[in-house]
Parts: sequence; structure tokens; C-alpha cells
Amino acid sequence: MIDGPALLFCPGDRPERYAKAAAAADTVIIDLEDAVAPADKPRARDALLAASLDPAKTIVRVNPATTPEFTRDLATVRRTPYRRLMLAKTESAAQVDALASAADGVEAIALCETALGVVRAGEIAAHPAVIGMMWGAEDLIASMAGRTSRFTSGRYRDVARHARSTILLAARAYGAVAIDAVHIDIADVEGLRSEAEDAAASGFQATACIHPSQIAVIRDAYTPTPEEQAWAERVLDEATRQPGVFRFEGRMIDEPVLRQARQLRRPRR
Repeated sequence: MIDGPALLFCPGDRPERYAKAAAAADTVIIDLEDAVAPADKPRARDALLAASLDPAKTIVRVNPATTPEFTRDLATVRRTPYRRLMLAKTESAAQVDALASAADGVEAIALCETALGVVRAGEIAAHPAVIGMMWGAEDLIASMAGRTSRFTSGRYRDVARHARSTILLAARAYGAVAIDAVHIDIADVEGLRSEAEDAAASGFQATACIHPSQIAVIRDAYTPTPEEQAWAERVLDEATRQPGVFRFEGRMIDEPVLRQARQLRRPRR
């Protein structure tokens, strides 16, 4: 459903960046919401109409269903070939219904970035139009009148970690792609690497980003290391000679571990 782990946001009112962003990332997200100032939203929609991007590798983020801009965004989308839509601040399955009404074949990526959206994550993920789920830390904290999503160390606060896990579990429970939030500190390469490695290990299938320099870090984090792949090959080979549970290189090996090994043997890129 999404071709690769690195999703890059591109401001909708910067059409000169569209092609470069699409070429650099696995999927480009043309953003009609937060990346565009209110006065520039009509210009962003016009730019989207004039664009020539691969629909299979393009997502359009539209404004929240509670705003007048949402209706205008959907009217624009109907005139384009783009059918993968990310709904900002998704808070209910009913809002996904409204998104899906934009045109035939709409595939929804629900961006849950408010307290209500996170609490209703299961209901949203169960919607038949939803192919992906993403969360957002900064809008989430703002929706609760909080001050910051992270400690000074850079680690997420517990409420943000809870939201992250909730979206991951809801997405995977209903067979949707789980997309991790952006790392807004562009200079913090190691912080991004750590979060992306944790995302891949936990079951996320992609991480969104806001700058092209973050793409290679994300791709590398989602690719199993040679050591991991070599272990997977060894343990799967041993499993052909061992019925049931067995011990291998100091570990107990059973079917869940073998499923993990099969994932490591099959690189994501």
C-alpha cells in the first residue's frame, strides 16, 4: 500500500518542490494543511491541480473535516487523479465517511493528532476506507493545552508514547499501515535514527519526515542489518531440522520468534 518507509511532507503552495520531493522520498505528501498559511491555501489547491505526480506514490493531506477548507480541498481532489488522502486531525469514523465521499476509490490515511482522535483510534482504524494510521505529537499536546511533547533529553513524554502505541496497535489490529510521527528537530540525526529504529522494531511500516536529509536515515533504520539477516537465515535453517520449540544460540525459539526471523530475512526495500 505504501512503497517504502520514508514519507516526505511537501508544502502544497511550493509546487517547485513537488518533483524533487517525489523523486527523493518513497511517497510524497502534498500538504494542504499546516504547511500552508491560510491566505495561501487557494494557491496550494491550484498548484495541486496543475501537478503531474505519480498517484501511486502521492498522498494529499487535506484540512480537518471540521473546517471550511476541508470541503474546498475535497472539491479540488475530485479534479485530480490523487486518491490517497491524509485527513488531518481525524476524530471519528464519520469524518472518514466524509473524506471517502470525495470520489470513488478514496484511500484514507487517518492522522490522529488530538486527544479525541487517539481515544477513538480503534473505531477509526476499523473503517473500510482506512489504509493507514498516523499520529502527531505536537498537535496532540496542543489539543490538551500541554506545553511540550518531549523532555529536555529529547525523549517523548508518557502521554505521547501512549498515543504512539495506541495508533500502532489500532492500525495493525485492522490491517492498516502504521506511520510514525515526524521528528521535527532536523539537526537531531541520532534522535531520528533511534526513533525510526524503534518504530521499525515495534511494527511501524513507515516514518514521515519534513526534510529530504531525513530520508536516508529512515530508510536505513527500516532495513535489517546484515547481522540481523544472517541470524534470521541461521535460525530458519535450524528450524527445518527442529520440530516445535528448540534452543538456538542461547535463545528459546518458537513460532513467534520464527515469524520475526522471516520478517528480517525479507528486507523492506
